[in-house]
Parts: sequence; C-alpha cells; structure tokens
Amino acid sequence: MNFIDNFLNKTTMYRLVLYYLIALLLVAFFLCLANVLPYSPGVLVVSTGIILSVCLLTNTLFARTFGAIANIESAYITALILALIITPQLSWPSIMLMFWAGVLAMASKFIFSYRHKHLFNPTAISVVITALFINQSASWWVGTVSMVPMVIIGGLLVVRKIKRSELVWAFNFSAIVVIVVSSLLRGTELVITLKEIFFYSPLLFFAFVMLTEPLTTPPTKKLQIWYGVIVGLLFSPHIHFGSIYSTPELALVIGNIFSFIVSSKGRLTLTLKEVRRVATDTYDYVFKPSYPLKFQPGQFLELTLPTVPSDARGNRRFFTIAAAPTESDIRFGVKFYPDSSRFKQALSKLKPNQTITAAQTSGSFTLPADLNQKLVFIAGGIGITPFRSQIKYLVDSGEKRDIILLYSNKTESEIAYGEIFAKATPNGLKTVYTLTDLANIPADWTGQTGMIDQKMLTTQIPDYKDRHFYLSGPHAMVATFEKLLATLGVPRSQVKVDYFPGYV
Repeated sequence: MNFIDNFLNKTTMYRLVLYYLIALLLVAFFLCLANVLPYSPGVLVVSTGIILSVCLLTNTLFARTFGAIANIESAYITALILALIITPQLSWPSIMLMFWAGVLAMASKFIFSYRHKHLFNPTAISVVITALFINQSASWWVGTVSMVPMVIIGGLLVVRKIKRSELVWAFNFSAIVVIVVSSLLRGTELVITLKEIFFYSPLLFFAFVMLTEPLTTPPTKKLQIWYGVIVGLLFSPHIHFGSIYSTPELALVIGNIFSFIVSSKGRLTLTLKEVRRVATDTYDYVFKPSYPLKFQPGQFLELTLPTVPSDARGNRRFFTIAAAPTESDIRFGVKFYPDSSRFKQALSKLKPNQTITAAQTSGSFTLPADLNQKLVFIAGGIGITPFRSQIKYLVDSGEKRDIILLYSNKTESEIAYGEIFAKATPNGLKTVYTLTDLANIPADWTGQTGMIDQKMLTTQIPDYKDRHFYLSGPHAMVATFEKLLATLGVPRSQVKVDYFPGYV
C-alpha cells in the first residue's frame, strides 16, 4: 500500500490516466497476438498511430489559431481513448471515422467552449457527431471480458487518485438499475444481464475514464453524485427519445450540459501582481483574474503554466485558493523545497504581469451551512492555505463560528498567515500553534511543542466529540489523524479531509 500511495502522490492525475491508457493498449496488443482479441496487432498499432497523429496535429493547429496553450498531454489522452473505443480496422469507413473523430475531438475543445473552457467531453462529443453526420460510431471494443481485469485495476487507481468514488458509484448504481429493470421487463434473465453489464459492456471503462474527466465534471461531491445519476440513467441502450437511442457518449454529452449549468464558467487568465514571502520558503502568489471568480472558501483551481520543462508530471497542477471570496485578487500559497518539481521551478521564475491560466473551481472542503456547528481545523505546513481562505472570509464578512485551529510546523519561521488568524479571535477562532523541531524551540515560545497527538488534542479540545474536524496537509499526516480520530470515537461523518492537490 505504501508503494501505491507513493506512486499516486508523485504522479499527477493526467499522467496517471495516460499511463493507464497506455497499459490498456499494451494489454490489448498482447491479447491480439494471442488471438484472444479478434484484431490484428499490427492494425491496432497502425490505427492508434493514425488517431494519435490526427489528434496531435489538430490540437496544435487549433491552439495556434486560437492563441491557446497546446496541451500535448491532454491530446494524448483523448487520442488513446479513441483508440480504445473505435474498432481497429483499416477499411476506408474505419479510417474516416478515426480521422473525423480525432479532428472533432480536438476542435471541440476550442469551438464548443465558453471563456476558453470546453463544454463537452472531447471524445464523447466527437463520437456523437460522427454518428449523426457520417453514420459511423464507436464500438467500445475495450468493453470485453479479457480486458476487464486491467480496466478495473487501473480504474480503481485513477478513482483513488482523483477522489471521485462517489461520482463513479452513483453512476454505476443508477446505470445498472436501469439496465437490469429494462432487461427484466424484456424477459432477459438476471444472470445474463449482469454478465453483459460487467464483462461485455463499456460501463467500467466509461465510469473510470470518461465520466471523471475533470473539466466537464461538477465542482462538489453533491453535484458530482447528481451528475453520475443523470448520466447513469441515460446510459442504458434501452433509453430512447423517439427514434434516437441512447449511447454512452450521448449520455455523457447530456450530462456535460448539466455540469456546465452548475459549474464555474470558463477559464481564467491570471496576471501575476506580486509574490509575497509569508514564511520560510513559502510565498503568496497574488494574481489579478480576468474576471471575478465565484468560489467557496476552501476550494481549489487547476493551474496551467505556458511552458514547463518536460518531466513526469506535466504543466498542470491543482492548488488550493488561499484568497477569500471577499478579496478581489486570487492568491495561492506555495511551499518551495530544494527538490521542487519542474512546475514549481517554472513558477518561481514567473514575473509580474506575466500570465497563467486557471480552470475548474472544485472541491468540497468548505464550511458547513450550520453556523452553530463547532469545528476543528488541523493543518500541517502549507496545508494551512484552505484555512487561510476560510478564516479570512470570516474576518471580512463578520461571520462568527466556534473554531479551534491546530497548526503544526517544524519551526516558528514556517508559520504562515499568523496575522490573519490573530484578527479572527473576535469571530470565534482559537489558534493553537505547535513546533515539532524540538532542538530549535525559541526561548520565548509560548505555544505547544511536539507532534499533535492524542494528549494534545484532548487537552486543547475537551469537547472534541461534539466537533467536526477538517484535516489538511501532507497525505501521511492526514492519514495519521484519521486513525487517531477513529481511535477517539469520532464518527467518520464528522471528519472532512481536504483533497489537497497542491502536493501532487
């Protein structure tokens, strides 16, 4: 498990999906060699090459035409998905389908967009259009029994990485219920129906890869569950609107419309105003947005830098918004380490008036609607950023909440945003600082020392069983506190864990 966790923590979501798709195609290649799949391995390679070439070329041309960043990683992912759902054949109709699907998938990101954010899953909309206008559609050949083990293994890793399990299970449940009920009404045996669902349909691949595409997914867990239910209800081939029968791609496109309605609209251009040092090796990057951003305190954004030297993690990262919605600027707290990624190295060279792009405000690490709910915030290091957003919002809005903040750092100089927390005392905030580098505790230090353990937690928070806990920081720290709170009898429903993507 440690090996898997380390791998997931060091790999971005996009890169993990790319590895997953490559692995599926490699498995398919060897299954073709073994005559398990009814396709020529050479034809599989050629068809994949055709789709890749079309997607990469189209993506580059449209990016230059529209003056956008040509995200090669995204183009690779879309192309490989198409290769896994379009039958690998070299007949003229199949080649035309590969060509037009690749062109339309890449073009859709620029044409069907609002404020530079695409509205539809590129693969889904391209296949919907080809079915309507050239009468050629995807076969979803990846949905076969011999591919199921790899689909499940890689898919579960993807879901674990992106924290979208509720979305995936909501979709699967609603889709399976609709398919089973409609099949039983048609006289099909339950065992046969379930066998078809899990071994001979694209349900699992669709759920793990297509449904979870981040820019067309709603921002919060509750909305993601509704999104999954909507797409699941439409997924069954027995669903039809007049003479038009549903397909996986059509269900997803309709779901994308729902997602657009309930999500943030468009990409932001962020212009760097200044970089402020807020603690040792920690800086606030303050940006002016191209238009006012609506978000809830504690949510995060996906940032894309124009140029990042190639490494294993690409040019996109997720960062928690450190600014409050009451502030006009957008800011991110960034911790730099000696072995920082290429992305952070490029970020460190960013100058005032230079721009980056941001998209998809997401996350459910937000304050509860009940103002009387007592809370505990536990932060380690740069994990303090969502709490800076929430506490600054309380200060600016005058809102009062009973909150105890436990904030752990190695040294006093690593404490960030202390002035904000001091101002929030009248709003109901109690801040407890602790330092873990016991060899370097200042003589005048009046806070706690050592790791936050059971004794410190129960001493500082005697009514801990009545409170809801918010945990933000390195994965190992968060996992430790989850176990500690479980030991103390705090129900899992009272613990909220930040999907803090700034670390990945």
